[in-house]
Amino acid sequence: MALRSEILVNKNDMPTAQQALPGRETPMALPETHFVNGRPLLGPFFEDVEFAIFGLGCFWGAERRFWQREGVVTTVVGYAGGFTPNPTYEEVCSGLTGHSEVVLVVYEPEKISYEALLAMFWELHNPTQGMRQGNDIGTQYRSVIYATKPEQLEAAKASAKVFQDQLTKAGLGEITTEIDEAPTMYFAEAYHQQYLAKNPQGYCGIGGTGVCMPPSLNP
Repeated sequence: MALRSEILVNKNDMPTAQQALPGRETPMALPETHFVNGRPLLGPFFEDVEFAIFGLGCFWGAERRFWQREGVVTTVVGYAGGFTPNPTYEEVCSGLTGHSEVVLVVYEPEKISYEALLAMFWELHNPTQGMRQGNDIGTQYRSVIYATKPEQLEAAKASAKVFQDQLTKAGLGEITTEIDEAPTMYFAEAYHQQYLAKNPQGYCGIGGTGVCMPPSLNP
């Protein structure tokens, strides 16, 4: 670990595959049900559901906002976009995995649209900050949208253009959000799941810019 830490000292720099920690084959053990709503955490789902993946800084506060939204069946936090398989939280915090903290949102499209989830994503954080979110600094806090199907990727890119227009009108900077097809998502440790329901006084770094999506694109 010491040698790897000497290779990469700036947590704002993405590691290369050669620099990244090796990880492990065994995934994290998860509870069967969501701590808040009691629904299956990973299925089976009896509703007609789709899946979305967002990263908007610390995943504790982000997950809470999504599980509170009507139409969302369940939420799971984890890590994605890097190299290290099944990393621990400490490894992600080291900056040597390349992962972002993300939330998997399982939702019913008949009750809430992907566009509505995108509006939440843009409005809940500042997508112009690069490798940070507020006082949280490092690659794990970068803004990301990982699309689980082509239609999502198209919608995400279109929404970014619309929100950029709104940011520009407000005198704010350029969006740095990474928008791409979903990579493998590795689930975080059980204690991170629905963390703020278990620890109501816990840290929440969620905070937007005050800029909103146009009402027509926020159904």
